[in-house]
Amino acid sequence: MDCKICNNKTLDILELESIYYYCPKCNLIFIDEISILDSIEEKSRYEEHENGHENQGYVRMFEIFIKQVIEPYISKTGLVLDFGCGPGPVLGALLKERDFTVDQYDPYFFPERVFEGKKYDLITSTEVFEHLKEPLQEMNKLYEHLKKDAYLAIMTSFHPGIDDFADWWYKRDPTHITFYNSNTFKEIARKYSLEIVFEDGDKYCLFKKR
Repeated sequence: MDCKICNNKTLDILELESIYYYCPKCNLIFIDEISILDSIEEKSRYEEHENGHENQGYVRMFEIFIKQVIEPYISKTGLVLDFGCGPGPVLGALLKERDFTVDQYDPYFFPERVFEGKKYDLITSTEVFEHLKEPLQEMNKLYEHLKKDAYLAIMTSFHPGIDDFADWWYKRDPTHITFYNSNTFKEIARKYSLEIVFEDGDKYCLFKKR
């Protein structure tokens, strides 16, 4: 078993309610494939979420994301891809209110590959990376569709380290299968020659393509 980010072949095994693998080099944690839900059950789990405009807390989460990650660094309007937008694309609507032009893609709910043949000024991927079985495959896709000097904004909860991982609330969702921290995102930046413009050590990372 190799690390899915840095290809390190020496991984630690965390034997909890499921088996997890931890990379001591880039700090990625990912679940054993035997515990990954099939696509039908995964979609069913997503449909249980109350992720729409009527959920004020959900809307507020994206308002904070825009204020902290996007507005301080991306002053001009442009073309945005909301990658993994889910069934209720709240973030896209909020960005449209700010005069961005937004494409929406989600493999389950907006499956049309609207990004084909396009390059974007900004790609957002919020509460998505924790669901990815093969994160580098998705990174390859996202990188390909970024313009030069464009931004990739990611939101996912950074894991607290292996000592506290067993009790971490975020891994209790069975669709959450891959976990990152600041060091993991530094390795991703190195691999793709991206600049980390902003990273808060908690849940936000903003990359810039050079």
